[in-house]
Amino acid sequence: MIDFENPSFLKLRPVRDSKLERLIQPLLVPGEDIVQAFQSVRDGVVFTDRRVIAVNIQGVTGMKKSFTSLPYSRVQAYAVESAGLADLDGELQLWYSGGLGAVKFELLAGSDLALLCRVIESAISH
Repeated sequence: MIDFENPSFLKLRPVRDSKLERLIQPLLVPGEDIVQAFQSVRDGVVFTDRRVIAVNIQGVTGMKKSFTSLPYSRVQAYAVESAGLADLDGELQLWYSGGLGAVKFELLAGSDLALLCRVIESAISH
């Protein structure tokens, strides 16, 4: 399971056509689309149109990986903080039902927070 309290996991930069996207491709259900992918030094998070998939790369070689699926259908509330002048990072916080609680992502400059909010809102309002 991903350690969401680990600060190195939370500093995520947007990436396109990454190894991370190829890693999670077999986990996607038919019709599920990747919205945006983010990566820290080793770990990453992929937002799809249905869920968040967190990838934890483990071990010295990085061969061992764990995947955590966080469906939007379990989100009870969310909050977003956009980047400011002095702070270029944005934040997205999701509150999940079922004991997981709050999950916070610190997203570096270049993130499309408005798009993520629209996707999450669309998923939780249906």
